[in-house]
Amino acid sequence: MQDLQDFFNPVNPANLVNPVKRPFIQGFRNRTFMTDKLGFWVGFSKVNGIGPVRLQSLLDNYGDIEAAWQANPGELLGLGLDKRAIENLIHARKTLNLEAELTKIEQLGIKLLTWDSPTYPASLKNISAPPIILYVRGNLVVEDKWAVAIVGTRRATPYGKECARLLARGLAEHGITVVSGLAYGIDTEAHRVALERQGRTIAVLGCGVDVVYPPENQKLSQAIAESGALVSEYALGTEPLSVNFPPRNRIISGLSLGVVIVEGSIKSGACITVKFALEQGKEVFAVPGSILAKNSFGPNYFIQNGAKLVMTVNDILDELNLKMVPQQAEARAALPANALEATLIQQLSAEPTHIDELGQATGLVAAEIASTLTMMELKGMIRHVGGLNYVRD
Repeated sequence: MQDLQDFFNPVNPANLVNPVKRPFIQGFRNRTFMTDKLGFWVGFSKVNGIGPVRLQSLLDNYGDIEAAWQANPGELLGLGLDKRAIENLIHARKTLNLEAELTKIEQLGIKLLTWDSPTYPASLKNISAPPIILYVRGNLVVEDKWAVAIVGTRRATPYGKECARLLARGLAEHGITVVSGLAYGIDTEAHRVALERQGRTIAVLGCGVDVVYPPENQKLSQAIAESGALVSEYALGTEPLSVNFPPRNRIISGLSLGVVIVEGSIKSGACITVKFALEQGKEVFAVPGSILAKNSFGPNYFIQNGAKLVMTVNDILDELNLKMVPQQAEARAALPANALEATLIQQLSAEPTHIDELGQATGLVAAEIASTLTMMELKGMIRHVGGLNYVRD
């Protein structure tokens, strides 16, 4: 799938994609943030021109979100911020009542997750330019780590809608969270069916979570908030401007283990989501369609270039090793982590680690390690990737 990335022009909204990904991510992981200054995070989310990469730079320099908020304009210019971004920050400092903003958010029952929040989704921590803040209506839960995105065109055909319904139904019945964007067409069908099957679904918005777009999805939006979550990196009141949707799509893929494109032209927003999935190292799936249908050009192109062709939900479950999710969730709830699991999980990452390396690092005997790893895999905490190598899930 690597060659697919060359097909696209880079999606590079202001301050979104960091050209040097690994240092950004490493700095993000290693930082210890203050937890009592939430208002400043909200403030930065309302400043145009200061996105994740620039905020990371400010935190590297000032070491504190409040100090970054109050920084001297001359210093900010020296750090590489352009004049417009600095002017926007100064205006925000003069006009925003951060305490009032937090009060409004609390009154609306909206949760805030920042880089320092322990419940910030782990899957988003590993992408380039993770959202500064997530506004959440509803709840994100541990089980959302098992998530798959279903995306596609707003102008879905009856065939596309039925495919979206079929796949969403199968994912929901296997305990997989369905992620999409609440748009007309494929997104709406995926969300609606997941709810009908008593499954979880997450809608990632290109506007504030207090704004319903499209307005016809008001009831669907409310239902998602009640049993899943509406998520956005945009401040309350943000309107659904077209420039908000390409960066929104990186969150859809970032929250998911894989992305399924059902229908969409090659220039569609769904294909932008696939682009982000490729950049993030996520699995890409595509539903085949007629070679004569414009809506199937995108999925067919990805299949031609290495995406997994999807005929049934089992094609997704098998590829992502998700058939045991309900049992894993049950085991996780029934069997809390112990000291051995805590020791081993600290030694594991996204890179495969051999069982012998775990023994050398921990001093534990092989039989003890093997039995503990088996239980951790049953819980969905880790995955065996072959040859007695394991990765953190």
